[in-house]
Amino acid sequence: MRSLLLSLVFISPLLAAPTQEDFYLREEIPLPKGEVMEIGSIALMPDKKVAVTTRRGDLWICEGAYEEDLSKVKWTAAHRGLHEPLGMFYQDGSLVLTQRPEVSKLTDTDKDGKIDSFETVCADWGINGDYHEYAFGSPADKDGNVWVVLCLTGSFNAKSPWRGWCVRVTPEGEMIPTCSGIRSPGGIGFNAAGETFYTDNQGPWNGSSSLKWLKPGSFQGNPTGNVFYPEQQAIEALENQPNDKSRIVAERERIPKFIPPAVVLPHGKVGQSPTAVIHDHTAGKFGPFSNQVLVGEQTHSEVQRVFTEKVNGIYQGAVIKCLSGFRAGIIPMRLSDDGTLFVGGSNRGWASRGGKPFTFERVRWTGKTPFEILEMRAKPDGFELSFTEAVDPSSVKPESFSMAAWTYIYQSKYGSPEVDQATPVIKSATLSGDGKSVRLVVEGLVKGHVHHLSSPGVRSASGNKLWHQDAYYTLNEIPD
Repeated sequence: MRSLLLSLVFISPLLAAPTQEDFYLREEIPLPKGEVMEIGSIALMPDKKVAVTTRRGDLWICEGAYEEDLSKVKWTAAHRGLHEPLGMFYQDGSLVLTQRPEVSKLTDTDKDGKIDSFETVCADWGINGDYHEYAFGSPADKDGNVWVVLCLTGSFNAKSPWRGWCVRVTPEGEMIPTCSGIRSPGGIGFNAAGETFYTDNQGPWNGSSSLKWLKPGSFQGNPTGNVFYPEQQAIEALENQPNDKSRIVAERERIPKFIPPAVVLPHGKVGQSPTAVIHDHTAGKFGPFSNQVLVGEQTHSEVQRVFTEKVNGIYQGAVIKCLSGFRAGIIPMRLSDDGTLFVGGSNRGWASRGGKPFTFERVRWTGKTPFEILEMRAKPDGFELSFTEAVDPSSVKPESFSMAAWTYIYQSKYGSPEVDQATPVIKSATLSGDGKSVRLVVEGLVKGHVHHLSSPGVRSASGNKLWHQDAYYTLNEIPD
């Protein structure tokens, strides 16, 4: 009897550490032989066709990417000779894409699988041949505008027009300067409310990489592109220029247009090179994270999950790891209505954990819900956590959690170490009546700091550990 009980303990699934394969199935989609498929953008088309562009300028149409048997996928080369397209969507029979020098509209008018109509929608920004002058474009917003974030020249300078800016391109082709302060974007997209976010990478004036809210008229933090304020009338120039070696929370007081990063992605802890920005619009077809933002990660070949909320009119929130194991560094992502996540990858000479030079993959939810922190909301004296399933009451106690906090030097120098460390103390943990949320009272919250919550002692009512125990909340504002 004793040996039987021991055997049951060792094989019990309730005690086994959860794995990604329990919840999400990741599969590689075969690519056309002999082609260099460094995928830079993805568009979902009618009849379950998927369009992809490559960093080297090719447009391909894939059929069969939704099917169970991926060995039967069919690829058609629809166009070649594009200039590093990084952003594409399907609209009214055409593919609209953002290339390095312009927003373009491509159409297959005779339906033979080849593009035969090529229209320049807008080409009002500049390029000079520098390899780092990327242009990432969004899908159309509710007004039909394409939002484009323009990387600095060499990621340090603004040697071509409008580098370091976000612009909007209207359906009529007008370019509207929208935000300054961009450094080195990796992707752009919308949250569930239709507001625009982009990822910016660690570097000058960016202590760590982050997800940023592109509030029209705002300054995003890097002053290099501010030289173009006099060349537009849409936005008034900044009241002050930022002080070097300061802190964002201090500079916000001097520069009212300065919108802080919504969610800092701590360097090395949750990636190093964030990319795509999409949100889960599938109402549960991709799992329990409806309306949350998914962020791609190139260096770590991962997908991170972001919960955001608005406090005092400013976005903030928490990043939690989500999916990993992709075979190259992620650049674009698209989520279909049926809950299929398509991911394109390229190493482009950079290193990535994935190891392959390029890849095209899909991810589907298995139907099994992971035990996770679903939301982390700021309160005047702590945080409120909601979970994907009921929590074991015996695990809800202060010692089941721990917290650390820090910020970064806001400086012209590349990046920053974690500084101004603090150790907030969790004074109490209280389970809600329905068992699915926990109220943490925390002493020592610090405005402007990243608050790292670790929850190793928490268990679900069914005995499961959290799939991911760490959440990183950027506390731009402490609620009243």
